[in-house]
Amino acid sequence: MRRATRLAAAAGLLLSAACSSSRPAPTASQAPDAGLRQVPATGMEGCLLYTEGHPTGAVPRQVPELSGLAASQRHPGIFWGHNDSNNAFELFALDETGAVKATLTLTGAAPRDIEDVAVGPCAPGDKDSCIFLADTGDNFERRKEPRLFRLPEPTSVTNATLPVDALPFVYEDGAHDAESLIVDSRSGQVGILTKTRASLGDLYAVEGLKPGATGRARKLGTLRVPDDVDRLATAAALHPSGERLLVRTYTRVWELRRPDAKRLEDFVQAQVVEVPGASQAQSEAVTFLQDGRGYLLGSEFAGEPLVRFDCR
Repeated sequence: MRRATRLAAAAGLLLSAACSSSRPAPTASQAPDAGLRQVPATGMEGCLLYTEGHPTGAVPRQVPELSGLAASQRHPGIFWGHNDSNNAFELFALDETGAVKATLTLTGAAPRDIEDVAVGPCAPGDKDSCIFLADTGDNFERRKEPRLFRLPEPTSVTNATLPVDALPFVYEDGAHDAESLIVDSRSGQVGILTKTRASLGDLYAVEGLKPGATGRARKLGTLRVPDDVDRLATAAALHPSGERLLVRTYTRVWELRRPDAKRLEDFVQAQVVEVPGASQAQSEAVTFLQDGRGYLLGSEFAGEPLVRFDCR
């Protein structure tokens, strides 16, 4: 959020809470596996342990403010990515090297601050997959109606111009800044994780989403890491099994584990463990791989590495 950074600097906010127009210097805690002893994920789908990350490519020049990544459900090896605010309303089909395989020009709305992307059922019970974009950035917590944008996942990876459905909603307890979108591929349940200095974030279920209506975000609870050592969630991704939730911050990656999770509210009582991260200039994107056997991290700024983590 380069625009947000200039405003934040003017207001005297912490630099770590917003994006920058120049590359921040990485800290020691951003080094992959720095002092990290992994906790095995026993009895769960996906990886028991993760490897150290390996760069697969770089953020392309077309996405210099990469703020979200989501693995396609229809096209193996494809990840949907997008820019932050003050950019054209576009969605990009990327591979893990950062090559742009297609550009989708989106119409039907004027976004304000898109912060994350997720793929899941177009509606609860629907078998077709849709791409959801979270127009939920709100640094000063003043927006009356943040929005999600929804479009069917294209059947082919080709350049196209496509309309979106605008799905406004309100939080039940007032405005919040949020950069993390979650869609459960099993049920179609949609969740938002807020960005706050008080915790890892407050988790909301967004209900009643449909064009021409205003949905409602109902608070499910607060997510916290051990000893409250980390805050300010910048991205999230739900495992295909629905039992593991990745949450990224500016310096770390956390995995919330709940073997019997049926709905997002179950993660309020989940095990929270740190998993390997990567040194990146602006840590704002995370997604599980399509098969759930690892994850990919992305960052703002063209040329920054894309880093993949697989099962050990």
